[in-house]
Amino acid sequence: MQMKLLLLAGLLSLSAVSYGGAMAPNGTDTKPNVLLIMCDDMGFSDLGCYGGGIKTPNIDKLAEQGVRFTQFKNTSRCCPSRASLLTGRYQHSVGMGWMTAADEHRPGYRGQITDEVPTIAEVFKQNGYSTYMSGKWHVTADGNFKGLDNPKPNGSWPIDRGFDEYYGGLSGGGNYYKVTSLVRNDKKITDFPEDYYYTHAITENAVKFINMHDTKKPLFLYIAHYAPHRPMQAPEDRIAACRDRYTVGYDVLRQKRYERQYELGILKSDSPLPMHEADFEGNRPAWDALPKEKQEAWITEMATFAAMVEIVDDGIGEVVDALKARGLYENTLILFLSDNGATAEGGEISQLAASLSNTPYRMYKQFTHLGGISSPLIVHFPARLSGKNGTFNPTVSHIMDLLPTCLDFAGIRYPDTFKGKEIDATDGISLLPALQDETMPDRDLFFEHQTSCSIISGDWKLVRLNVNEPWELYNLTTDPFEQNNVAEALPGVAGQLLAKWTKWAEQNNVFPLEPRPWRIRVNYYTETYPDQDGVD
Repeated sequence: MQMKLLLLAGLLSLSAVSYGGAMAPNGTDTKPNVLLIMCDDMGFSDLGCYGGGIKTPNIDKLAEQGVRFTQFKNTSRCCPSRASLLTGRYQHSVGMGWMTAADEHRPGYRGQITDEVPTIAEVFKQNGYSTYMSGKWHVTADGNFKGLDNPKPNGSWPIDRGFDEYYGGLSGGGNYYKVTSLVRNDKKITDFPEDYYYTHAITENAVKFINMHDTKKPLFLYIAHYAPHRPMQAPEDRIAACRDRYTVGYDVLRQKRYERQYELGILKSDSPLPMHEADFEGNRPAWDALPKEKQEAWITEMATFAAMVEIVDDGIGEVVDALKARGLYENTLILFLSDNGATAEGGEISQLAASLSNTPYRMYKQFTHLGGISSPLIVHFPARLSGKNGTFNPTVSHIMDLLPTCLDFAGIRYPDTFKGKEIDATDGISLLPALQDETMPDRDLFFEHQTSCSIISGDWKLVRLNVNEPWELYNLTTDPFEQNNVAEALPGVAGQLLAKWTKWAEQNNVFPLEPRPWRIRVNYYTETYPDQDGVD
């Protein structure tokens, strides 16, 4: 009898360990479902639950029932962030140091993710999961599909990399009403109904995957929304419904967002919000100084942007309802994030819009100041995160942490080998201990994109705009908005951080640094210089 009790205790212990120290919600070893949702080019403060004025009730509900991370970082650009999310590693180490527009024939810049390490879908699939994806892929070299009537998988398409079913666009950009790189599994889609809208289609296919799923197996579903990436396109009635909230202008709205973030507890510092500080484009004009026609253009831009995000939110409500209808919701881990900060790539009006979206931070997508690398992260799993509903977590975290976090929740060990070869552990680490109020290991985080470089190490951040600009040093505890550059006053600290960054860059195929996008080399597939359309 005593032996049986000891054996039972041992089995219970092993089960608890396999779930990161906790039993599955129903007390069994049933694996949780995992739903990973990512927006594109949405800023840190756009969501209602992060202080913004966009109406996102479904996402806000996930936040109110889950945990909001306040110091979550990305790689500052679309496809590098996707490469890190899919592999749990720094983007250069998996071939995606720049973009899919060109294969430069050097390890860090191959234009698509390497086949030498598994994707998150491949790991889940190897562990009994059915795997689905709906939305933007953007980690396959453009030459494999751009301009081709019948493109074929080249080993880096979603169905090559662990997904049982895929619907979406392979490229980084395009029209919401006619997606030029749209495929279902390995078949190109060229016919679009009159009422086609990409965001709706992504939601519809995600719901379809949930409805067709065999519930005897656990589910992994990755929804990668293209919205609110440029071009700014949404139904006119949805845009009209958002216009009035932006007529007061960006000065008032930035201040309101900042105050709301402070009230919620997203911001802990009492540092004043920097208003229109100098940046790489010069001083931003005050709203009242902006010509009337530019004010109207900005209002239209923000109203369209808001409509695009609100349509995403509608779709998330539909996906949650589908999970509930299939009896999957209670045992589903849901994560929501954005791939980078809001973009200034559309010119002056876009820059002024991005300044609001990225409140309270400086700069934008493609730069590694905080406006470019900061995004929301919501983790929702009430059955596993008891007592955490509506809380904020200040752990400094990174998009490469999501793969090990999802595996930890599922009780899955990252493989030691892939395709018969030994592989290293991921660069990312599980955030489950942080969610359980356990001490996280000290670590540095590193960034580089188009020669915009930075390192976050403890209280300090070393950053530069590009290879032609000097390094800047900030104490993020006392200067959380990167306003007071102390590099000249503290050259020793700057030097130590630069040495760390340089060592990381040498180990991760970052060098040599060359400015982008002006240095595009011959495309591996076409042997011609590719155009710039849709590279972001």
